[in-house]
Amino acid sequence: MSAEETPKGASQEPSEPAAGGEQAAAQAAKPELTGRQRLAAGLWPPRFSRAQLVVALLLFVLGLGLAIQVRSTSDNSALRGARQEDLVRILDELDDRTQRLEDEKTRLESQRRELESSSDQAEEARKQTREKERQLGILAGTVAAQGPGITLTVRDGAGAVESDMLLDAIQELRAAGAEAIQVNDVRVVADSYFSGGDGDIEVDGKRVTAPYVFKVIGKPEDLEPALNIPGGVVQTLEKEQATATVSRSNKIVVDALRPVERPDYARSSSQ
Repeated sequence: MSAEETPKGASQEPSEPAAGGEQAAAQAAKPELTGRQRLAAGLWPPRFSRAQLVVALLLFVLGLGLAIQVRSTSDNSALRGARQEDLVRILDELDDRTQRLEDEKTRLESQRRELESSSDQAEEARKQTREKERQLGILAGTVAAQGPGITLTVRDGAGAVESDMLLDAIQELRAAGAEAIQVNDVRVVADSYFSGGDGDIEVDGKRVTAPYVFKVIGKPEDLEPALNIPGGVVQTLEKEQATATVSRSNKIVVDALRPVERPDYARSSSQ
């Protein structure tokens, strides 16, 4: 039996010396690295673990906070280095500015309240103006009026009533508080005048005839006694064969009007 033949039943395994020879041959073929090259190979590419990333993030946040704190401290460095007198002056200026702002706020609030109530005030002013206009119109005879008062009726069958007798009646009524007077269809005002006689009487240039009817607005309890006093208007007319009767009423209507005359020269002083 030759040496190349394998005995029956014996296992055939690779030869270890052959494999070891191949590795040795590969190592012999690979060039050997220097120390600097081995250091560079260990640093790059970098290899980070999760714990290292967390620590790096925390260090970044801490550094950012420190930078902000340093900047804030540098901004206030001017006040930190100020003298006590300067700080007191700065506080006084701040107090003065605060007071000025409070005063301005109070003034603006007052203006707001005035603006809110201005519409009501304007309406009230217009209402008072209209009421004043009506009152002046009544006195001037340019508007109609109504209210409690009396009616004086003078009948002159003999034609003996003179204009001055009717004027005396007007004066007595005004003294008793008459506010509006009408004789027949003529409105009697402050500048009214009576003229004529013997049944031919004029009031403000307009002829009136008997019976003479006086419509008077005022307090009836004052007007009637003023005409009936001893020696007064009623007794004077009766001496002239005329009759005068007075009746009270809760509603007297004075609707005779005078034309509105515009003055030529006089103007309101408020214009």
